[in-house]
Amino acid sequence: MGMTLYVALNACSSPPLLPFTKDTPPLTLVSAQQAGVTDERARFREIYCAVLEAHAQMLPDYRPCEKALTRVGTEPPPTGKPVDLGPSRRHLIVGLVPGLGWECFADWLRTTGSVTSYLAQFGYDARFIEVGGLASTEENARRIRDAVLAMPATAGERRLVLIGYSKGAPDLLEAVVSYPEIRPYLAAVISAAGAIGGSPLANGARESQADLLQHFPGARCKVDGKAVASLRTDVRQTWLAQHPLPSDISYYSLVTFPDPDHISRMLHGSYEKLSKVDARNDSQLIFYNEVIPGSTLVGYVNADHWALAVPIDRSHPWVTSMFVTQNAYPREALLEALLRFVEEHPENAVSN
Repeated sequence: MGMTLYVALNACSSPPLLPFTKDTPPLTLVSAQQAGVTDERARFREIYCAVLEAHAQMLPDYRPCEKALTRVGTEPPPTGKPVDLGPSRRHLIVGLVPGLGWECFADWLRTTGSVTSYLAQFGYDARFIEVGGLASTEENARRIRDAVLAMPATAGERRLVLIGYSKGAPDLLEAVVSYPEIRPYLAAVISAAGAIGGSPLANGARESQADLLQHFPGARCKVDGKAVASLRTDVRQTWLAQHPLPSDISYYSLVTFPDPDHISRMLHGSYEKLSKVDARNDSQLIFYNEVIPGSTLVGYVNADHWALAVPIDRSHPWVTSMFVTQNAYPREALLEALLRFVEEHPENAVSN
């Protein structure tokens, strides 16, 4: 959930993270295959490994492929197909939707634009979509809709890839469902550590706890009193049950599943708290709550929730050395691999 409820949540008493309730849609926990999820981890691993090794000298925070991804269960065998590392054939446009609180601390992060400049050299046009850091999914869906229609894309070409990180993923799904006019532009929708099924950490949290981020140095975020509620498990699961996703869009899920020693020191508290439900978490989300129903499973990333998308290590090394100790990750290579993976899928090409 970004730099979010961590401090406040760990100062609270500990009621059950998943309280007894009858106010829920019928649920079941089944394997990805039984849930209609297509497992293409093997091909993504081939692409990601090729990107990492080919561009190792130009990548910040490089790590070997085997340490960048987590092997979960039995992974399908490799395809053996070659990996095209040339310029983008379709010149994809990438819209990055950040998570809860991003607007509040973006200035503090002092991001350098390394992701967008790195991707540009391969013909990808990446840009951030400005959403409310402390706004509801409904409000942010409207902002996403406006941003998509303002992009230099043509309906029917399907060149736009939208990537939602953390709360940005449900914001993105809300936009796809609520605003059909944006669908003809979309090549793919990707959840990256997305709060698809919500987080048990949000169940007992109060809006006022997240609202404290308004006072972060340089913060420019406003609240609407609904951001935390939109991350609760009952809210997200009810929304999914009541809003079938449009079938004319390709959905992909990239999940964070870190080894326990890859959790930053500052996130140990929320990791342990969430482990009362399931230890297979990234400090904010349980791994199975990050998957879009009926999507293609791309891979499990060996990174905690912040390491995937919040580059604290690059702008505040002293914070990294003391607190956010596992923040370094080759995000540029990961995004390049994601986009090359999407380009390989013919169903994302120009619609008929």
